[in-house]
Amino acid sequence: MDSTFIIEKSVVILAVFAVTMLMAMYSTWAERKVAAFLQDRVGPNRAGWGGLFQPLADGLKLFAKEEFSPNTPNQFLFRVGPGIAMATALMTSAVIPWGDRLHLFGRDILLQATDINVGLLYIIGIVSVGVYGIMIGGWASNNKFSLIGAVRAASQMVSYEVAMGLSLVALLMMTGTLSLKEISEQQAGMSWNVFYQPISFLIFLICAFAETNRTPFDLAECETELIGGYHTEYSSMRMGFYLFAEYANMFVSSTILAVLFFGGYNYPGMSWVVENYGVNLANVLGMGALFVKLCGFIFFFMWVRWTIPRFRYDQLMHLGWRILIPLSIINIMITGIVLLRGELFAYFGF
Repeated sequence: MDSTFIIEKSVVILAVFAVTMLMAMYSTWAERKVAAFLQDRVGPNRAGWGGLFQPLADGLKLFAKEEFSPNTPNQFLFRVGPGIAMATALMTSAVIPWGDRLHLFGRDILLQATDINVGLLYIIGIVSVGVYGIMIGGWASNNKFSLIGAVRAASQMVSYEVAMGLSLVALLMMTGTLSLKEISEQQAGMSWNVFYQPISFLIFLICAFAETNRTPFDLAECETELIGGYHTEYSSMRMGFYLFAEYANMFVSSTILAVLFFGGYNYPGMSWVVENYGVNLANVLGMGALFVKLCGFIFFFMWVRWTIPRFRYDQLMHLGWRILIPLSIINIMITGIVLLRGELFAYFGF
């Protein structure tokens, strides 16, 4: 492994980390602006033009606030919980293809931190670890409201991970690969998977809301019942880590939705741009196309939050176990029949 490769991958990893942090930071600003737009008010407009410096002011405030710790025998776990939540939110972006490649300094630089052939399994695995950050933080807080919020979060995330995994089975049957890079390449020329797997996309979208604890699935931090849920006892930057992890998860979930179902960095006429203007311009436009798609999903996350009321807990469990999981299994069966229709017709003599 030569030093040039290490430098190249280090630059890509740092760029992905910086973009994830920047998008998560300004998603907090966008959330308040979208809420203000939907509620016919102004929103943040004091710190900088249009309130653009508001996230920086919020970060400075969280750093400067006094930090309180509850009377708990689990001080170590109390400190570790926010770190786990933040780490799992950032680790997911490692396998996302942000573009095809750039030709710089006589080298082809892949616009992906790492392309592993089990990328989707990696994402599902990291998402399943994310529940530990919430569960540990709620349990170590030594607070009954925090504990109830942690138990709710654990049961909710485990329940919807089952439906999310099953929704991806039908997609994998069609694509034949677990690599996000290959899934993106197969969708070139507007051959997007959402046209072939609309049910899978709908189930994955609903599960993404539940996995990120966004309204109407925010039962873990339901302030009308549990004060602040699993982060009731947190203050200063530790609470900031939990809030930041939610927006980082929303950004990564939007990106995965765009990559799996909406072509990722592909856009109409990309091959023509490559032939006439070169690979660099084509892929810069591809990265722009990916960000347009994922920003559309982020807006949708925010739109839903300020439009739909919170579910009751029994409704949340009913939707996950009795509607989404059976629907996912039916979708798998339909996909199998469509893929094997030739063999089935031959078997029955048609």
